[in-house]
Amino acid sequence: MTKRVVVTDHAFKNLKHEEAMAHDLGVTLSVFQCTDELETAAAVRGADVVVTNFAPITRSVLSILAKNATVIRYGIGYDNVDVASATEFGITVANVPDYGVETVANHAAACVLSLTRRLSTYTSLIRSNGWAKPGDVGDLPALSSLTVGFVGFGRIAQALHQRLRVFGFSFVAYDPVTPPTVQNAPDVKSVSLDELARLSNIVSLHAPSNELTKGMIGREFLALVPTGALIINTARGALIDTDALIVSLEEGRVGGAALDVTEPEPLQLHSRLREMPNVILTPHAAFYDDMSIDRLQLMASQEAARALRGEALRSPVNRPTMIQAED
Repeated sequence: MTKRVVVTDHAFKNLKHEEAMAHDLGVTLSVFQCTDELETAAAVRGADVVVTNFAPITRSVLSILAKNATVIRYGIGYDNVDVASATEFGITVANVPDYGVETVANHAAACVLSLTRRLSTYTSLIRSNGWAKPGDVGDLPALSSLTVGFVGFGRIAQALHQRLRVFGFSFVAYDPVTPPTVQNAPDVKSVSLDELARLSNIVSLHAPSNELTKGMIGREFLALVPTGALIINTARGALIDTDALIVSLEEGRVGGAALDVTEPEPLQLHSRLREMPNVILTPHAAFYDDMSIDRLQLMASQEAARALRGEALRSPVNRPTMIQAED
């Protein structure tokens, strides 16, 4: 029987790498734009490989895949995939952890510089008042007087650190998973999460979304940050308690935010964040440029090819006990 690859959803200009992979291996490729569980289940029934972006890969969806199937996430995070159920069913889950590190770091750096230099606030003042004085945005501290706190210090945070070093920032990081990485950066001090809140004028988020991290940037954390602190999120929207952030912005405890991801996503049309001149909003686009997208699709297609050939995967995130196919 011809093996089947399903792309559940995507936002790409074309699927040339996926199509080439399917042609080379003689498998069928089906492409959908699933948004909910029912659509996804209907699309993937019996699939040998599922490549997904944001479609919900739930327990019920996983239960109807082919035996020893593989699920590949377009990107780094995989919180839309029920990994525990996949492992139970003998399904391997893989991601593409390193396709766009430089792109996301560039986006985060742009957010840091835009917020610290009050670019959006100046723009808002000029548009509404015709012009503005430099001091109309309030205090504007020198970058060398500010501390950046990294919540998570993996590949992207490390790349962001390298970009920001030239501006003279000081650095701290909280990363209970990979503390040796923090220690290997001599100008990054490893601290607790509370210490990071107290010390950081700029908080940049680089943690995955899971039960331990959801809402970690909430009322208690935001009560500890220095007045005027800035929040940058290019990781996952669920890391931030959105209501607590809005209150902190309105009270002036937080001086601004750059949010590439939100909870929920898309951001509600009535959200007060949309009207704040000190908030930068981008549509989960930190990963996006022409080169990184091409690399993402190529690497996901290569991983799919390895799965179809029965080869070891490059980036598995679980290690299921394989279920032997019936004779």
